[in-house]
Amino acid sequence: MAHIFGSLLANGYHVVILGLDSSGKTSVLYRLKLDEYVNTVPTISFNTEKIKCKKGSAKGSTFKFWDAGGAEKLRPLWKSYTRAADAIVYVVDSTEKERFDEAKFELFKVAQRPETKGVPIMLIANKQDLRQAVGVSTIEEALTIPALRKQQHTVNVLAGCALTGEGFEDVLDTLKEIIDKHRKLLKQQKKGR
Repeated sequence: MAHIFGSLLANGYHVVILGLDSSGKTSVLYRLKLDEYVNTVPTISFNTEKIKCKKGSAKGSTFKFWDAGGAEKLRPLWKSYTRAADAIVYVVDSTEKERFDEAKFELFKVAQRPETKGVPIMLIANKQDLRQAVGVSTIEEALTIPALRKQQHTVNVLAGCALTGEGFEDVLDTLKEIIDKHRKLLKQQKKGR
């Protein structure tokens, strides 16, 4: 898998979509690719899509997305997808307060691996259209996002709804921006050695 990812880095951006089961990861993927809601089934391994941006500041950029299954038995496989990731999109179901601790645990496990040190993270607080959804500030606090930022991760938090598309207007532009900043920082660090 590493050789596949390596060839992608030269030609675009490699982004991994992670999160607990039923958080809406695959719906997020197809919202970004098709700009419409696609009814999905639980992912039992992974989905992959290439997206070439046609608008915004990311116009002309190509993203290769890997949407990894979120069931507990599949989570050990996440490290295979994050190994050469330019960014991680982490999807949280805003209505499942009782799973925020589990979501936090898995997010930190991924973020603290040596190969993902400093990799930008976009946290999507999904399902914001539902009445029982909690706000972004509550999710940031529950998942202790400030602690991740102290570990040198850029973390952008977005409130959205993959069903309606609300909040997804600038996701690809933001991903390009945070990845480009991270790549520039890595280059500067290499020169400084």
